[in-house]
Amino acid sequence: MKKYLAEMVGTMVLVLMGCGVAVSLGCNPTENIPAVVGTSLAFGLAVVAMAYTIGGISGCHINPAITLGALLSGRISAKDSVLYMAFQLIGAFLGSAILYALTSNVDGLSGTGANDLQAGVNATGGLLAEIFFTFVFVLVVLGTTDEKKGAGNLAGLAIGLSLVLVHLVCIRYTGTSVNPARSIAPAIFQGGTALNNLWIFIVGPFIGGALAAVVWKIIGSDCCCGEKQ
Repeated sequence: MKKYLAEMVGTMVLVLMGCGVAVSLGCNPTENIPAVVGTSLAFGLAVVAMAYTIGGISGCHINPAITLGALLSGRISAKDSVLYMAFQLIGAFLGSAILYALTSNVDGLSGTGANDLQAGVNATGGLLAEIFFTFVFVLVVLGTTDEKKGAGNLAGLAIGLSLVLVHLVCIRYTGTSVNPARSIAPAIFQGGTALNNLWIFIVGPFIGGALAAVVWKIIGSDCCCGEKQ
């Protein structure tokens, strides 16, 4: 049970800190570039902090797309993957509820940092962005946490920095999700077009996570074509 609770707490912190900074700084990819940088750093730093806090307990997925990648890579059981995702959603709702309570009582602040398509981006563009950038992020996670080929104690730092990079690129298109739990909870609280477009931030990251698992299985395999078994 401890690992499920760890995933809940970790996801709560990710949503509260990442989305909280986005709301507090007024993140707008075309009109407030400093806030884009700040938001990107917030999500990355939240992952680094949680990786070194709960990584030894649950592996610090705090993202259903990562859990799916781990499942398809044979690193987690089907039962654990379902419970991980369930507790990640609970944690995301807790983080969003706290943020909603804060912004509802502060003049000039509103919303919960929900993902949505940005100006000039259609549904296809948003979906492709979420697929591509989730693929990159989950591939980094699978590679750096590999028992034999991974980055060891530096994995958490590498994963957090990669999430910063992904946000810097992807915020302009979708506000950057690459994490269904991070998108579902804020959209429920915020409503509007964020809720209408929520499917993009569920389907895209899951496809990207699955593709990352397939690619890592190919390039991370101990056996190569032509090598003696």
